[in-house]
Amino acid sequence: MGYVIRPASTDDVTTLMQLRTEAENWLQARGSDQWSDRETGARAIGKWKAAIEDGRTWLIQDDLSDVTVGTVSRGPADLDFWKTDDRPESALYVYKLMVRRDSSGAGIGSLVLDWASKLAALEGRDWVRLDCWRTATGLQRYYESLGFVHVRTEAPTHRKSGWLGQRPAGLVLNDVELRPASRVPYPA
Repeated sequence: MGYVIRPASTDDVTTLMQLRTEAENWLQARGSDQWSDRETGARAIGKWKAAIEDGRTWLIQDDLSDVTVGTVSRGPADLDFWKTDDRPESALYVYKLMVRRDSSGAGIGSLVLDWASKLAALEGRDWVRLDCWRTATGLQRYYESLGFVHVRTEAPTHRKSGWLGQRPAGLVLNDVELRPASRVPYPA
């Protein structure tokens, strides 16, 4: 079994909302406060559509069934966290990496981060960066197991995220890779 990646379209917003809701419910059931500020309704749909129209959101699909098993977005440096001294332009920033619960444990997150790492290198960047909830120690350990190094933790009063990690662009940990869906060029 393999996985393909393709740019999301506005037709995929319902699927993206389902992925986010499933992630929110799973986190809440585990006692986590991550993503406790649920994204619903017109505001959430508008945010997804804007990211899609900007070409910043992708879907990961099972290559045999075309079932969507995850999503990832990229975006600009979050200036609440990444400062001028960090050289924000030197990195590709990963956001909203989500994998369906019934597909967790299959290594999809690692494949997505390898894909982002290759894309960052192709763009001439030095790093892949992300932030996660300050209280999400399990997620922080997961990212560290995939080559991310903790840069620092920021704690702006208006944000719950702030654990900052980065890994070198071009770092690939898997022997297999996400392939582009046959109808789009790589990298998307």
